[in-house]
Amino acid sequence: MAKVRRRVLFVCEGNLHRSPTVERLYSAIPGIDARSAGLSDLARVQVNDELLFWADVIFVMERRLRQVLKRRFTVSLEGKELVCLNVPDDFQRDEPKLIDVLVERLTPHLGPPAL
Repeated sequence: MAKVRRRVLFVCEGNLHRSPTVERLYSAIPGIDARSAGLSDLARVQVNDELLFWADVIFVMERRLRQVLKRRFTVSLEGKELVCLNVPDDFQRDEPKLIDVLVERLTPHLGPPAL
C-alpha cells in the first residue's frame, strides 16, 4: 500500500525568499510534497486555481496575504486548511534567521524539516 503524501503549498508575495526557502526545507521530508508560489503579479511562480486545488494545506506568510488569497480565490479555497505563519518580509532567501523562524512556526504543523 502506497504511503499517502500531504501536498503542502507555501505562499508569500513574490516567491523569491520566504516560500522558496521553506519549500526547499520541506520538499525532502518523506510524506510531504511541497511547492511554493507568490501572490504578486511579478512572482516567480504565481498562485493559481490549479495549485490551490492541488494543495491539501496552504501556509501563508502574512495575514495581509491570507486576506488577498481569500478574496481572489474564494472558490478554490473551499474546504482547504489555510494557516498564517506571520513571517514578515524581512529576510533574504535561505537566510539562517529566516530558517529559524520557519522551523519554529512549522514544526507543530509538519514536524521538523530536513536541515
